[in-house]
Amino acid sequence: MTLLILGVLLWSAAHLFKRLAPQARGAMGERAKGPIALLLLVSIVLMIIGYRAADGAVFWGRSPMMTGINNLLMLLSVYLFAASGMRLRITRVIRHPQLIGFKTWAVAHLLVNGDTPSFVLFGGLLAWAVLSVILINRAEPRPAAPDPAPMGKEIGGIVGTIAVYGAIVLIHNWLGYYPFG
Repeated sequence: MTLLILGVLLWSAAHLFKRLAPQARGAMGERAKGPIALLLLVSIVLMIIGYRAADGAVFWGRSPMMTGINNLLMLLSVYLFAASGMRLRITRVIRHPQLIGFKTWAVAHLLVNGDTPSFVLFGGLLAWAVLSVILINRAEPRPAAPDPAPMGKEIGGIVGTIAVYGAIVLIHNWLGYYPFG
């Protein structure tokens, strides 16, 4: 469990560095991107190894209803990530589509993984995403809403969402985590 906790803390610290120490991060300039990317990579490796090795109490397991809700939330999560990068129409309403997508991803996984390691991983990352939104909102004024995306771009975002979601399902199946069963 120690590696998992270290991974979540390192992920959070690396991402929050810019918000919690803006002068220090600003002084580092472009040369900080490499070390921060390396810290994030290390945090992901720690979280994967730590999660796979962690053991803990189980409070609930998967149920057909929660699995269905999980799958719908995951589809929404992937769409929000796509919307963030493509500036789809929903970005006119949602200020932080990528972080909202990340929070949706974490909640979806908590619905079907009611064990202590999942609380640490998905709950810890959910806490990081909530804190990130709060810090960004305090530090930066709300930008003007972007122009609406053309309908072709919206359709492309939906098609891309379905394709990426399908790839995620295949990878989960390959790893032995069956999203539909």
